Amino acid sequence: MLLALTEWLAATHSGFNVFQYLTLRAILGALTALAISLIVGPLVIRRLSQSRIGQTVRDDGPQSHLAKTGTPTMGGALILIAVSASTLFWADLGNRFVWVVLLVTLLFGAIGWVDDYRKLVRGDPKGLPARQKYFWQSAIGLGCAVFLYHTARLPVETQLIIPFFKNFVLDLGWGYVVLTYFVVVGSSNAVNLTDGLDGLAILPTVMIAGALGIFAYVTGHANFSGYLGFPYIAGVGEIVVLCGSIVGAGLGFLWFNTYPAQVFMGDVGALALGAALGIVAVLVRQELVLLIMGGVFVMETVSVILQVASFKLTGKRLFRMAPLHHHFELKGWPEPRVIVRFWVITVVLVLVGLTTLKIR
Repeated sequence: MLLALTEWLAATHSGFNVFQYLTLRAILGALTALAISLIVGPLVIRRLSQSRIGQTVRDDGPQSHLAKTGTPTMGGALILIAVSASTLFWADLGNRFVWVVLLVTLLFGAIGWVDDYRKLVRGDPKGLPARQKYFWQSAIGLGCAVFLYHTARLPVETQLIIPFFKNFVLDLGWGYVVLTYFVVVGSSNAVNLTDGLDGLAILPTVMIAGALGIFAYVTGHANFSGYLGFPYIAGVGEIVVLCGSIVGAGLGFLWFNTYPAQVFMGDVGALALGAALGIVAVLVRQELVLLIMGGVFVMETVSVILQVASFKLTGKRLFRMAPLHHHFELKGWPEPRVIVRFWVITVVLVLVGLTTLKIR
C-alpha cells in the first residue's frame, strides 16, 4: 500500500523513487514489523493474560518448566499481525510470489490457531487431532505445490539446485510437487517441535529468514545472479521484503519471549513460521540450503523420530526426553545454556549456507 503511494508521489517528486529499491523496502519492512511487535506486544500479552490463555506444562518433563505454567500463549498471532501488516505496507502486492508466501504462512497459522484454541480455551488436551492437523497441512502444502508447478514460467523454477555445484541441477518434473510438499510441511512441523524453550525457535527462524532473504535478492537480480552463477527468476526478489518483515517481527517477539519468557508463540506462530521458511526456500530454489541452515530444526525432529522408533522397536529410549533440547535439560544443563548453544550452532550453519553463494 505504501509502495503504491510512493509510486504516485514519485510522479511529482523524484526523491520518492528511492522506495523502489528492494534493499530499502526490506529494511523498512523489518523496522515496521519490529515497531508493530514492540507496540502491540504488551497489549497482546495483557489480553492473553486476562483471557487466561496460558501454557500447560507436562509434569514428566524438566521440573524447572513447572514455573512456566500459566504463561500467556498464542503470542505467535502477534508475529503474524506484524509480518502481514509490514508486507502489505512495503511489498509489491502485484507480485505472485509475495502472495504465495503470505497465504501459506497465514493458512498454517490458522491451523495452529485452531489447535491452540482447542487446547487453551476449550480445555481439550488433544487440541486439533493429529490426523486433522496433518490433513490440513497436507492439503495446503499440496495445493501450493501444484499451483507453483502449473504457474512456473521457467524450467529452473521446478529444478533442484545442488549446493556448491554451479552447473549441476536436477529436472524434477512432478517430483517438484512432492519435494515442495515435504519441504513446507516438514519445515512447519520441525519449527513447531523446536519451540519448547524460551526463544529457542524464534532466533534461528530470524537468522534463517534473513539468510533466505539474501538468496531471494540474488536470485531475483539479473546481474547478481549471473555473476554468482545462480538461476535468475524474475520477481522472486520481492520476497526479500517479506523475509525482512519476518526478521523484524521475530526480533520484536523475542523481546518478550527471551528467558524468562513473558509469552510463548504457540502452534499459531511455530507452524506458520516453519511453513514460511519452507515456501521461501522452495521459491528461491534453495531447499537443500534450508536443510543446512535449519540444522537445529532437523536434529530436533530426528531426535523425536529416533526416540519413537527406538521405543517401539526395543522398548528403550535413546534420549532422556525428546525433542533433543529436553534431553540436555535433563542432563543438568540450565535452560539458557541450551538455548544459547543452539543459537550458536544455528549461526554457524547459516554461515555455511551463505558460503554457497560464492563457493559453487
